[in-house]
Amino acid sequence: DQDAIEFMCHEAVQAVYDLEHMGLPFSRTADGRIAQRPFGGHTNNVTKKPVRRACYASDRTGHMILQTLYQQCIKNNILFYDEFQAMDLLLVDGKVAGVVAVELATGELHVFHAKAVIFATGGHGRIWEITSNAYAYTGDGCAIVARRGIPLEDMEFFQFHPTGIYKLGILITEAVRGEGGILFNKKGERFMERYAPTIKDLASRDVISRAMYLETRAGNDVNGQRFFYLDVTPETVNKYADIDGRTRPDGTPYRVTAQEILSKIPDIADFCQTYLGIDPTRQPIPVQPTAHYAMGGIPTNIFGQVVIDEKNTVLPGLYAAGEVACVSVHGANRLGTNSLVDLIVFGKHAGMNAAEFALGADFVPLPSDPDEYVREQISRLRAGSGKEKAAAIARELKAEMFDHVGVFRTQEGLEHAIQKVRELQERFKDVRVTDSGKIFNMELLQTWELGNMLDLALVTAQSALARTESRGGHARDDYPARDDVNWLKHTLAWMDKDQIRLGYKPVVITKYPPKERTY
Repeated sequence: DQDAIEFMCHEAVQAVYDLEHMGLPFSRTADGRIAQRPFGGHTNNVTKKPVRRACYASDRTGHMILQTLYQQCIKNNILFYDEFQAMDLLLVDGKVAGVVAVELATGELHVFHAKAVIFATGGHGRIWEITSNAYAYTGDGCAIVARRGIPLEDMEFFQFHPTGIYKLGILITEAVRGEGGILFNKKGERFMERYAPTIKDLASRDVISRAMYLETRAGNDVNGQRFFYLDVTPETVNKYADIDGRTRPDGTPYRVTAQEILSKIPDIADFCQTYLGIDPTRQPIPVQPTAHYAMGGIPTNIFGQVVIDEKNTVLPGLYAAGEVACVSVHGANRLGTNSLVDLIVFGKHAGMNAAEFALGADFVPLPSDPDEYVREQISRLRAGSGKEKAAAIARELKAEMFDHVGVFRTQEGLEHAIQKVRELQERFKDVRVTDSGKIFNMELLQTWELGNMLDLALVTAQSALARTESRGGHARDDYPARDDVNWLKHTLAWMDKDQIRLGYKPVVITKYPPKERTY
């Protein structure tokens, strides 16, 4: 939505300066300015060539943002409820009354009576077999609000990052390609020259992931194992920098040494040594697409307020920010680094607006038995027949989603996935949590999370089946073209017991008519 994008861009520069003033250790240029690097899809509108737009802190920018903001929380005496898991959202007459959470250390349920609630619970990448996401990314926030009648937006759009460590899915950041890394197939071909002849290895993530799948179909993956090589050795970087005519910001030829590469991607070098036993300045890195980021989520406006229908009606007191939210600055395919810009801009405004709302609002009275629904959920998980195991259902779910709701989709594959997920939901009813303990009962937590993943997998697959076109992170083999006449619109999906109801709302176009992407 162009209104949201314009708002984000307007606010982004100040947000970067805010982080700097809080002490975030940005990488610097020789003259002391905040350094910037190229990233996938960041191009000049006129020349169509890569630009240096991404501010960074080595290869750990997100981690540095986390640490910097946490320090500010400590400075301001913010109270944290550590090891608490949100389980339910309390709504009374369409207004927020609070949340129910379980304290993992004791197993006790807690009711938080609140005037305003902000969801910042992250994405749902654990639904897929190969993913860069942490174990906690099971879509809990989306599932909680969906069960309370709030729609989810654009769930068919999920980004597969092209460079996950082979088999593990751990992310090899786009910064590696930003510093000059090159992708090769088994023939030693720089295959992205065929798919994105202008910016090649710095094409957007969806383009490169699809290119990898097409190369695999052509038999060009390494050893028939569905992976490719990402080469950031100095010899390769310098060779192709010459070929591409790449220069430094001062206009001199782009040259790197092994030491310079290690200084710019220290965490990636550690990952490669730890998980692969290789030095990326000497050997290429085996990579494959990995489920990475949800463009969809809880629908919000630019103020972080959750909206609940096609008319963007606001639900008073409820806010969301970060990957769990969908203000739709990313559309159908996020560009690298924009998730961090998104969360520092809209996280800030969600917090400010929630605080302002709370100052002028009264507490909504709690229901008579506020944690009843959560108790019922837990009781059901303990009362199953025990014929099924949660771990087995989770494995089948992840494999099915990766095979049929992955980089490429078809009607046949999506229908198969929907049927499979419904079958798994039925089998899930026979799962029984056998650990009767209360203290850090991880079996109970993970089983509850599996229920969330099953619900979101169904929403994702049905939203994808309905969208008969290819757009961004949603690529249909049977509908390869983008269709702006029929599908330039957002999907809204409501969960109604066992059924998914789909609706749509228009994309906001303010200044720039949509056009075909070319790289």
